[in-house]
Amino acid sequence: MSELDWQKSSFSGDQANCVEVRIGGGLVELRESDDGNVVLHTTLASFADLLSTIKAGKLDLRA
Repeated sequence: MSELDWQKSSFSGDQANCVEVRIGGGLVELRESDDGNVVLHTTLASFADLLSTIKAGKLDLRA
């Protein structure tokens, strides 16, 4: 995977502080845009589970 493969949400606009993602070879990689040297690696299935959990609000903090 090349540096050009990294993507960020269009919701982030031109802001520098965002999470970037790239997918290849059955893996998903995540990094913070302002610290590109730290990369988290996970499987497609685990990433899909994380997104489903987030969308369902299961990680929302209760006041």
